[in-house]
Amino acid sequence: MPGMQSLLSLLWMLLCVVAIIVLAYLFTRHIVGRGSLVRGMSGGTGQFKVLARLSLGKEQAAELIQAGERYFLLGVASSGVSLLAELSQEEAEALYQPPTDQPPPPSFRDSLRTVLQQKKPR
Repeated sequence: MPGMQSLLSLLWMLLCVVAIIVLAYLFTRHIVGRGSLVRGMSGGTGQFKVLARLSLGKEQAAELIQAGERYFLLGVASSGVSLLAELSQEEAEALYQPPTDQPPPPSFRDSLRTVLQQKKPR
């Protein structure tokens, strides 16, 4: 029976590893689907959107917000939110447009494939 116990432990461990990989893949697809890896956060609904977010330290960030036709640069900290500047549409677009010469980030599948190929014994 000790052999059966070892086999069951191994199968359980393999199942857990596969579940973690599947969950990581689904989470990565969810994040990329929202566009947050490509253009900052791009979350929000309707006329209110977080266009970009830059972390400045622990619990501190600068965020570019669109509210209707207006754009705001906000300082966000644990102590509160403060208005840093109101921007024109041209200024806001210059801040949150990704560089055109930069390729999009690799998908989870491509990243995992690259790592697994590097780990193969030669």
